[in-house]
Amino acid sequence: MDRDHIIWIEGGKSHIGTDRPEIPVDGEGPPRAVTLKPYGLSRFAVTAAQFARFVEATGYATDADEFGWSYVFEGLLPRPDGPRPQEAPWWVKVDGANWAQPLGPGSGYRDAPDHPATHISHRDAAAYAVWAGGRLPTEAEWEHAARGGPDAARYPWGEAEPDDEAAIFCNIWQGGFPETNTQKDGYYATAPADSFAPNALGFHNLSGNVWEWCSDRFKVRSVSKAAKTRNAQARAEDERVLKGGSYLCHRSYCWRYRIAARSGRSADTSAGHTGFRVAFDP
Repeated sequence: MDRDHIIWIEGGKSHIGTDRPEIPVDGEGPPRAVTLKPYGLSRFAVTAAQFARFVEATGYATDADEFGWSYVFEGLLPRPDGPRPQEAPWWVKVDGANWAQPLGPGSGYRDAPDHPATHISHRDAAAYAVWAGGRLPTEAEWEHAARGGPDAARYPWGEAEPDDEAAIFCNIWQGGFPETNTQKDGYYATAPADSFAPNALGFHNLSGNVWEWCSDRFKVRSVSKAAKTRNAQARAEDERVLKGGSYLCHRSYCWRYRIAARSGRSADTSAGHTGFRVAFDP
């Protein structure tokens, strides 16, 4: 990885979570104080071209390669045939879909080499990070970088809410999900990793575009019965934290492009909206 694309952060006192949770079952709050050691974080999500260099150098096989399939959003497929998960029927199981063929056989990452690598599992992201001399960020490091420091903020750009017409700050869905995307932000699916204005520290696309893996195991910090049930599921499925939302997020459906928002998925999960960036120790 180009070391010029690393932003170094002093660390210090910060926090994780929010006192304005919108999806309490995800464990977005309350805020918790943390102390961060100095660290670096890549300015952009790892691109398809960067991931290709890793695979070429190591011969690495991703989880999607091993499984032989991955999930692709139905709107990207000319013939969206195939099994679909009942809880999210807009995803289609596509044989042969992976980071190199993001829409399945016949597609290719070279069509968008500067877009984030997708169909990346937690295991894949961690392997790349080690190869690049780094690691995956913690959730606290990710949030601190997204806020631009210790001060509370809902989004990397501040408090302004994105909308479907004029307030375009990131690559998310505009319109009625999943049928209609007006593409007011200029993109139907992923955007180049350096798209949109950076935040105060210089990071791009920490909201929207692709979900980004963190190193943490997913856990909801609550003693409620619902939290205990969710945590038991997360442990059983070896779930890890994902942050930032993706190009498929919308306030009416998946309002998880807020900084404090979070999701958990099993470590071998990959899909057409999962990617990552790399953290570094001094």
